[in-house]
Amino acid sequence: MDRVVRSMRGDLPYQRGFSLIEIMVVLVIMGVLAALIVPNLMDRPDQARATAARQDVGALLQALKLYKLDNGQYPSADLGLRALVEKPSSGRVPQNWRPYLPRLPNDPWGNPYHYLNPGINGEIDVFSLGADGQPDGEGTSADIGSWQL
Repeated sequence: MDRVVRSMRGDLPYQRGFSLIEIMVVLVIMGVLAALIVPNLMDRPDQARATAARQDVGALLQALKLYKLDNGQYPSADLGLRALVEKPSSGRVPQNWRPYLPRLPNDPWGNPYHYLNPGINGEIDVFSLGADGQPDGEGTSADIGSWQL
């Protein structure tokens, strides 16, 4: 025969809760799991930013190639990437200019992309200076450029 313990009111069965020891064991297990998992997740934002920067550099390169097809040459270093979103008003104004991008993006760290014509690593270079904003960084602060694509 099963005996059901009734509450003081007599209508509901008595329910047991978790003891302090059981709760502490669960908290320790969760702490151990967090200590193992959190360090692996900490690099993910930096990896995502680097991937976004590579995609932006690729898009800028494509827009620059269209510019060259329409105008016979890449924009000068003086015009820079601005020539992709605004028609140049000084210097050699391209005959077949059109907007090549709706707006000029900043890199995932909030800094503008850099453009060199002539480039150091190719005909032209488009690059981000990475997380530290300084040339020739390493690791998560490494430069991300068109020569890596």
